[in-house]
Amino acid sequence: MVVNFNLGPPSKTSHPSPLLFSTGHIERANSVKLLGINLDADFSWKSHIEGITSKATQRLFSKATEACGCLQDQLIYFYTGVIRPVLEYAAPVWNHLLTKTQIDQLEAIERRAFVIIYSYTNDMSIH
Repeated sequence: MVVNFNLGPPSKTSHPSPLLFSTGHIERANSVKLLGINLDADFSWKSHIEGITSKATQRLFSKATEACGCLQDQLIYFYTGVIRPVLEYAAPVWNHLLTKTQIDQLEAIERRAFVIIYSYTNDMSIH
């Protein structure tokens, strides 16, 4: 198998050359999911944060949680067992690289969950 990486100096105006093999070339992607983490080509973590906030929001506002009439303790278990793991999966890898906007997106999910669990916290700060 012949591999031609076409490595040259990067240019800001052009895209890197594709990786060429004797059997074809490898397409470049803007993001890829690896072991449950969405990696962006520019390491911005934008697609990862969008993905986990979407997934957590769907779980938080699923019909099961809206209609269950659960006790507060049950909602706490639901949050810590179903929603928080989505928000914190592999956080040591990406957490220190987030922008203020991305942090705010994650905290908004947490605030929504606390409002649902502790309905009297609407006027209280969680900080």
